[in-house]
Amino acid sequence: MAEHLGVRGEDPDGEEPPTVSAVMAEPARLTHNAVAATSAPAAAETAPELESEPVTASTLEAPAPSTPRVRDRALAGDRWIARVLRVGAVLSGGMFVLSLGLEALPGSESTHVAIDQLRKAAASLLLVTPVARLGVAGTLLGLRGEWRYAVIAAGVLGLLALAVGAGIQA
Repeated sequence: MAEHLGVRGEDPDGEEPPTVSAVMAEPARLTHNAVAATSAPAAAETAPELESEPVTASTLEAPAPSTPRVRDRALAGDRWIARVLRVGAVLSGGMFVLSLGLEALPGSESTHVAIDQLRKAAASLLLVTPVARLGVAGTLLGLRGEWRYAVIAAGVLGLLALAVGAGIQA
């Protein structure tokens, strides 16, 4: 028991273990093993390159992309999906608000019919918006060449169409 480490991670001899700052280390050389090496007493012997190389601006710069990045294309697809969802939600919300505004008008048969039609259209649009999002996502996946997911999206849309068709006939 005399050979165990102290509470603060000190050696039995009372010396602090050497530490390596992650800020001073080169990012390409940081690994999960570097953290384990910092708590060992022989860290300076196992990873001397971490302490000897200073970080400069050239080591932190990312290489210039030579072709359009895949992430940019993925973000463009996400923007299209977000637009579809946003437009559906805004239009549906606008229809609901307009129907509430029509209730302030004097009650007539045509006003009640307009309110009812607006609310039904708003609810339908709110339900169709995720289906439109699925169509856009499937199309974008097909354009990117991810055929497996495009086929899955088309299958889900087909099942939804089948369910709606069966519901209308019932």
